[in-house]
Amino acid sequence: MKPYYQDKWTTIYHGDCREILPQLDIKVDLLLTDPPYGLKQDSFRVASREKLAKTTDYGSFGWDKLLDQEIIKTVLSYGDWKIVFGGNYYNLPSNVCWLIWDKDNSGDFADCELAWTNLPGAIRKITWLWNGMLRANIYDEYKRVHPTQKPIAVMKWSISQAESKTKKQMGIILDPLMGSGTTLLAAKLLNRRSAGIEIEEKYCEIAAKRCSQEVMELNL
Repeated sequence: MKPYYQDKWTTIYHGDCREILPQLDIKVDLLLTDPPYGLKQDSFRVASREKLAKTTDYGSFGWDKLLDQEIIKTVLSYGDWKIVFGGNYYNLPSNVCWLIWDKDNSGDFADCELAWTNLPGAIRKITWLWNGMLRANIYDEYKRVHPTQKPIAVMKWSISQAESKTKKQMGIILDPLMGSGTTLLAAKLLNRRSAGIEIEEKYCEIAAKRCSQEVMELNL
């Protein structure tokens, strides 16, 4: 199976994760992904929320529907450790450790996002401003190109939480619903190998460009 993009740290596959996952011959340490939340968002609803500046036109999208439980079951069969953002929208096994991202925002956006995990230990929270054009650190973020794009810092923190709680370095990180590739970029910044799968080719191209560039984080 030929990757769409590959470098020392990152491998990207274009296609349906249900078809590609069974062909992957890798030992996955951490599944870190962000499936659709089923909120039935579209480009009009996203644009109508922003009052401070003109919003990015992401084009038409109708993919914001809850995934079939069988797809979730397939995705969860990979990785010793698992972190699933939006896990509260799905029927997932009970576990005490959730990761909470406090977006420190206002208006018609959710205050927090929840990530289900199978990690040991207590709930953990990160506060990272992500309110339209207002962000905690605009300098280390790629131009927002996906309507549900996560901050790089939040995904790096998630990986670090997995390693801290398990006392194990995550050698290979998998995101089978990778969108614009933030999970993969976060892994690369931490010198971790990763693999991502995306069904829409335009986001494969965006993710490949992001991961092929040398990224310098500026902590201003």
